[in-house]
Formats: sequence, structure tokens, C-alpha cells
Amino acid sequence: MTREWAAQYGSSFVEKGTRMSAQQAYEINKALEGTEEGVGEWFEIDQDRVNAFADATLDHQFIHIDPERAKATPFGGPIAHGFLTLSLLVHLDKTIPKAPERFAGAVMGVNVGLDRVRFINPVPVGSRVRGRSEISQVELKGDAVQTKRTLTVEIEGSDKPAMIAEWITRTFYG
Repeated sequence: MTREWAAQYGSSFVEKGTRMSAQQAYEINKALEGTEEGVGEWFEIDQDRVNAFADATLDHQFIHIDPERAKATPFGGPIAHGFLTLSLLVHLDKTIPKAPERFAGAVMGVNVGLDRVRFINPVPVGSRVRGRSEISQVELKGDAVQTKRTLTVEIEGSDKPAMIAEWITRTFYG
């Protein structure tokens, strides 16, 4: 089990002998298909994070890093990069409560990819975002369960989300 899995789901479910097969995990997760998985914690998008992302990606467009010039745009100030919002899915997902029994016996989880991503509303610097997850599709793939989830990144105080993404992950059981 990786440290990330232990941190998110706790290491006790493996050590206590509550392992389950991929087939059992599939049946538990398949029953949740079409349901909301949960809502995560708010996370602030500050200018330092936006600037660090600009440096990491070499995307220094003024609408992200120059608050004075960005005031003159239709956004009224600097906005986060859409790809910064996308890259925060991992963190935002970690804050969404999940039933640990769904992952009993999990050895690791990997990203498979994204089927669809839409940037709907810009994220103003200084605002807070959170993730909301719905389990869209569950498939058995050998010794793994593949899950497609629709993750919506909400902006505090806004009726329109920042982003909606269909994220596919695969959890291996052993």
C-alpha cells in the first residue's frame, strides 16, 4: 500500500485482514453507480499559487500574474489558470469523504485519464473552490476496479462551477 492510500483511507483495513477481491470491490462500487460520492473542503486559490503554477508551466499570461493589468479585463482581476484548477483535482478529491470499506484490500490506485473536461467559469484569485464527485461508471478490469467519476469544481458564492471533468481511475486489489 502506498503512503497516499494509507493517508487517505488508513492502513488498518489491510492489516486487519479485511481484504477483498476486485470482484467484491466491483460489486460494492457498482451499487453506487449514479450516486453522489460526496463534497470536499474549500480550498483558497491565492496569487502565490497562481504565480508558482505560471512558473512551473511557463504560462505567464498577464490575466493570471499581473493583478493591475488584469483589473482592466472583463474578469476584473487575475484568474487562475484552467489547468491549475484541473491539476488540483487530486487535492480536492482527497478532501471528499469516502467509505473506507470500498477500498479494503486496495493495493494502489492510478490515473487512467480524463474523458471530458470543460472550463465553465473562471476562478478569481482569492476565491475558494471545492470538489463534488458523482460515481458515473464502474467496471471490473482484471484485478482492478475502474471508476469514472464526474468531478465538479465549485466556486464559493458562484452558481456556475469552475470546471466539470470526467476522471477515470483504476484501483488494484490484491
